[in-house]
Amino acid sequence: MKTKAALLSAAASFVLAPMAYADGHEGERGRDGEVSIIYWQAPSTMNPYLSGGTKDIEAASLVVEPLARFDETGTIQPWLAEEIPTVENGGVSEDLTQITWKLSPGIVWSDGTPFTSADVKFTYEYCVNPEGGCAQGTYFEPVESVETPDDLTVVVTFKAPQPNPYTAFVGAESPIIQAAQFADCVGAAAASCTDENFGPVGTGPFVVEEFRTNDVISFAANPNYRVEGKPAFASVNFKGGGDAEAAGRAVMQTGEFDYAWNLQLAPEVIAQMETGGLGTPIAAFGTGVERVMLNNTNPDPALSDEERAVIRPHPFLGDPAVYNALSMALDRPLLSEIGYGAAGRPTCNWVAAPAAYASTSMTCDVQDLEGAKAMLEEAGYVDSDGNGVREKDGVELSMLFQTSTNAVRQDFQQLIKEWWEEIGFAIELRNVNASVFFGGDAGSPDTFQRFYADVEMYQNTFNGADPQAYLANGLCDKAPTPENQWQGDNVSRFCDPEYDALWEELSRTAGVEARAVIAKQLNDMMVQRGGMIPLVHRGRISAHANSLGGVVLNTWDSELWNIADWYRIGE
Repeated sequence: MKTKAALLSAAASFVLAPMAYADGHEGERGRDGEVSIIYWQAPSTMNPYLSGGTKDIEAASLVVEPLARFDETGTIQPWLAEEIPTVENGGVSEDLTQITWKLSPGIVWSDGTPFTSADVKFTYEYCVNPEGGCAQGTYFEPVESVETPDDLTVVVTFKAPQPNPYTAFVGAESPIIQAAQFADCVGAAAASCTDENFGPVGTGPFVVEEFRTNDVISFAANPNYRVEGKPAFASVNFKGGGDAEAAGRAVMQTGEFDYAWNLQLAPEVIAQMETGGLGTPIAAFGTGVERVMLNNTNPDPALSDEERAVIRPHPFLGDPAVYNALSMALDRPLLSEIGYGAAGRPTCNWVAAPAAYASTSMTCDVQDLEGAKAMLEEAGYVDSDGNGVREKDGVELSMLFQTSTNAVRQDFQQLIKEWWEEIGFAIELRNVNASVFFGGDAGSPDTFQRFYADVEMYQNTFNGADPQAYLANGLCDKAPTPENQWQGDNVSRFCDPEYDALWEELSRTAGVEARAVIAKQLNDMMVQRGGMIPLVHRGRISAHANSLGGVVLNTWDSELWNIADWYRIGE
């Protein structure tokens, strides 16, 4: 039997191994039959503007596309646009207040109608409608207007000079939707347009044939896709649900599927799966951080649904002594090792990558249970009745800790519960089916956006290499509320005018070095003022069948960003 050290070493070997496939695999569109993909978090919509869930955004990326996206190195690449606008080529104004996109001519939607600048402008109007609850609103935050001088030109004017103009219409989270299809789905009607949200018309390599929410999506090759001979696959069987372990086995051991996403499993489990010989695990580090979000509002079940996660403040989580003690009690190196092995790194940062933007001002790699107890004691939190739970002013340190259903996350929950109970908290654990937890259902009380708990744990990422739009997730007006159909990005309801003002400064600042200084300050403010407790900088681990070629793992955009280039090896 292999030792744990040997298994971790085996895991490290696949994490660091580069991928390379020969170019030039050519032929007729659809020549390789069907490709089967399994996401153990099942998509609940094909409209990324109505969900912040990665599984929804990535499923939609097969169909709807942005003007530009980021490749596996984080470098921006033109997609539906002819080129990337810059100051040098005249596409970005000298004063940084305007960017002009030139669309590639001849692109058509999957229904055969022309893709034009009117669709781009409509997408902007769709997302900024105040009644619509757009989940990706931060990408459009800097935009003043979108104009269309002609069918192939889009002029985006910003409210102020925008040193990073690549936000709106860039990356998988900000694709273009068809104006004709969604014309009657603007504002309050957005969530009710089931046919449109489940089957968008797109410019991507595939079209939706059937969408069964939280289950299976059937795709067919887009007959009007702009690249001759692509995609190589005639259809995609996109299965959702189950768990990460079953997904990994389905690719690497049984061969039922060709691609499994986000194998959030212990490293020794993945190493054992690889011995099946049918598939290969692949991994890369990007911007993903597993964290505990701290509810800045009051989730008391005695409050109405309209009041929970809206009324301020939280009974005790706003006290620096409390959230700092919670952080000090954690053994992040242990969490990283048991959860991810070589694909995990302890972190104190919300923005852990790219390196230029990662703060170095905080240390958190040593657990300090005694220090945490002393901090609470000094702040007046004492166990006066001997039940093991500290209280202050009649309020006990009792918390509901929720996350999605996943073996690694449940292991994390148990360890964190033990540590927090040791310093005087009472912890109730709850886990929710991942497809529901990360779903976009505005009516569900169990989504991570609703946050009807004291603390919750999950990971998310941002597209590209600049964190400005991501850091906007800490702005006061981005909190999910009933008014925006619970689609805001500021899940913790963190609200600090100083943070908002500093973010505005970032939006006006040019140059990576100067921007990095401000971004690090924003990162530190979010962590040090009680927005979240970062845990692990996670590498993304997925797996593909050995018979599947063309796969390039991308952690900076949709993981399925180049599915048009996938093909069957040896067939």
